[in-house]
Amino acid sequence: MTGIVDWAAGRARMVIAFIILSILAGAFAYAGLPKEGEPDIEIPALFVSVPFPGISAEDSEKLLVRPMETELSDLDGLKTMTGTAAEGYAIVVLEFEFGWNKPQIIADVRDAMTKAEAQFPEGADQYTIDEFNFSEFPIIIVNLTGALPERTLLRVAKDLQDRLEGLEPVLEAALTGHRDEMVEAVIDPLRLEAYNVTAGDLINVVVNNNQLIAAGEVETATGAFAVKIPSSFDEQQDIYNLPVKTDGDRVVTLGDIADIRLTFEDRAGTARFNGETTVALQVVKRKGFNIL
Repeated sequence: MTGIVDWAAGRARMVIAFIILSILAGAFAYAGLPKEGEPDIEIPALFVSVPFPGISAEDSEKLLVRPMETELSDLDGLKTMTGTAAEGYAIVVLEFEFGWNKPQIIADVRDAMTKAEAQFPEGADQYTIDEFNFSEFPIIIVNLTGALPERTLLRVAKDLQDRLEGLEPVLEAALTGHRDEMVEAVIDPLRLEAYNVTAGDLINVVVNNNQLIAAGEVETATGAFAVKIPSSFDEQQDIYNLPVKTDGDRVVTLGDIADIRLTFEDRAGTARFNGETTVALQVVKRKGFNIL
């Protein structure tokens, strides 16, 4: 022991340099060490859901949940299974033991659901299998509100969404509590009758337009050129000028028989902050980035 001390004392400069280098290396390693306030933790659980529009909760239990529970109960490593029946859908939550083989278990769940799906009544939609992933939860929610028209607030929110999603650590910034814009055409029955236009004619015109049709290509001596038939709507005026019928020298357009205006879709959800209606941005980070 005394020999080690004497050796270090005789080479004091080298020992001090070694200590300083060790401290610097530790500092650089600490600065570059990934740190997360909400690390991605893999939960051994799966959600199997089956939408069925119009089905009651009682029928959902008998016709959807029970066949699913019967086929899924024999999975290897299954710890608990919880089924929920509600109006319009059924869901089964599967919790497995830690150390599960996720790809193999997902494959086994698909095989079991194929057998259960054969017992479902007609009208059931395709089932989905989802994982419980903490990295998909938003790390921050940005609420936008103010004494502004809804269209202006939505435009500001979309601009902010583009700027946030342009950041490397941000996976997505989903908009909630908003309504997308749409063009509404309110048909006047009296105008239909006056211009002798049937409902079938009107439906065919609208369905057969607003499309981009590829028409192949034209080969020439200088090369090949793609040909397309553009008939998609770019502006509100394009819808207004859509021809519906020819009456002599006059062309009856959609604007002649309908009131066309820019409006919003029906509200499917609402975001609130301190009791005020807002447009919210749910920011989800990329896996492995530091949020501290």
